[in-house]
Amino acid sequence: MDPVSRHSLAEMVAGKLAAQLLDGAFSAGQKIPSERDLIERLSVSRSTLREALKILSENELIESRPGVGWFGRSLDKAGEIRARELAGRQGEPARPRIQLDEDTSPLGPRRLPTGPEKPLQVPNLKTDRLGTFDLISWWDREKVQNAKILVVGAGALGNEVLKNFALMGVGYVCVIDFDEIEAANLSRSVLFREVDSGRQKAQVAAARTKELNPDIHIQYLHGDVTTKLGLGVVRRMDVIVGCLDNREARLAVNRFAYWMDKPWVDGAIQELLGLVRTFVPGNGACFECTLTEQARRDLALRYSCPLLARANVLLGKVPTTPTIASIIGSMQCQEALKLIHGMEVDAGKVTHFNGMSNDMHTAAYSVRDDCESHWTYGEITELAMRADSTTAAELLRVVHADLGPDSVLELDQELVLSLRCPSCGRKESLIQPIAEVSFEAGHCPNCGILRETELTHTLTGEENFLDRSLASLGIPPLHIIRAYNTEEYRFYELTGDLPDALHFSDFTGGRSEDVSGLRDRIRLGPEVKVRLRVNRAAGKIRLTGKADGD
Repeated sequence: MDPVSRHSLAEMVAGKLAAQLLDGAFSAGQKIPSERDLIERLSVSRSTLREALKILSENELIESRPGVGWFGRSLDKAGEIRARELAGRQGEPARPRIQLDEDTSPLGPRRLPTGPEKPLQVPNLKTDRLGTFDLISWWDREKVQNAKILVVGAGALGNEVLKNFALMGVGYVCVIDFDEIEAANLSRSVLFREVDSGRQKAQVAAARTKELNPDIHIQYLHGDVTTKLGLGVVRRMDVIVGCLDNREARLAVNRFAYWMDKPWVDGAIQELLGLVRTFVPGNGACFECTLTEQARRDLALRYSCPLLARANVLLGKVPTTPTIASIIGSMQCQEALKLIHGMEVDAGKVTHFNGMSNDMHTAAYSVRDDCESHWTYGEITELAMRADSTTAAELLRVVHADLGPDSVLELDQELVLSLRCPSCGRKESLIQPIAEVSFEAGHCPNCGILRETELTHTLTGEENFLDRSLASLGIPPLHIIRAYNTEEYRFYELTGDLPDALHFSDFTGGRSEDVSGLRDRIRLGPEVKVRLRVNRAAGKIRLTGKADGD
């Protein structure tokens, strides 16, 4: 009597195919039969077959050739041992050898990774709006409902992405956009109406997303992602989806994602053309790696003439169609869905779609060894401080106690200290973040010419404006601030902002409890205003260059 098999059905199928490899039915370099043919001959489901192929691939017995199909691999001694081990998991006598057919179609380059066969549960489609998703073999409802996704941009792409996330049942969504709705948006934005003219895009898009799925937890932020988004928000996300139309915003999102070690999905559209690309820190190229030298020079313009550069960032409108927004937005959501489920993605690659010819192709970017975005923050110290009520002096006292009296704070955006007219010599003191100084305000009221700007991006403790709040210096709520001395960087989060900055409860009439799971780490004592959560010897990043962080 044979022992009862304890292997899954997918392992048994993999064993049968491994036995065929050992018998020489699938020789090295020879294409195996099509997926449809294997399903019919082995009498198994598509998900079971794909899991079996995944097992064979992981054991280096077969390989996928993108756009062609699956092929047998040459087996060395170790490969034969792995194949024999798998062949022993068949659980029952193997079926007759599968005959190869020269006309078999390829399996294709992408396999859907699946876990063990999940129990079949018949949903009540009259009461369960997400019930049909449970019929998908790899779908994990709990992962989707617990996922936290940041959507940057609420225009044409953002509308499609938010709509899809609502229909999928994604649990938590935060959307940010600085723009307002105008009539031209109505031709390609499914969530906007005529009565919304002049209203904030992020607010309206979030509200309509909530209407599509009342179970979704959503919040919005009306502001520029480059200056108004705290890194603590990014830190608590699972995936970031960029629906942007300019390089500067993409570069900011790319750096935020890499600093916090988070994957992000970028989309771009124009007329009937579009592209999708997924960036995963430490896995292939990032967005900054893709920039040409000319693009880098254009972005560097803000350092030589920052007010002019900021004024020109969003000039011009990109003409698009609602159809390409639907296509690219859907592809972005699919990539986010795969990331949520831990599936394989083509990180550091771009997929182009040409709606004129319906052609689609994927290409890989080259990694730049000197890319400035390839930096991940060390362990983060959570402080019971708020951006609007904490002064620069108070934060510097914490930093100096932790890193020494010579340490400095490093700001993400420059502070304009003064404006000086090169013609008449008139000087005006400001102390304002550069994002709040308009191009028009940069001109001399007497001469009408653009004034020279005195800037700083560091605070040492010697400044005469340290009684100002962090918010007035351009630091957003729940932000993570860098500080360094001559040896290392440390990172400090304004975690006191957490209840208001990240709640996912807009349009519910109140604030949710604690969706982030981090609020209980903050302790406020009667005399101690700040508590350092991490050991002072932990989370260090050593400086190998100049002490000023360059």
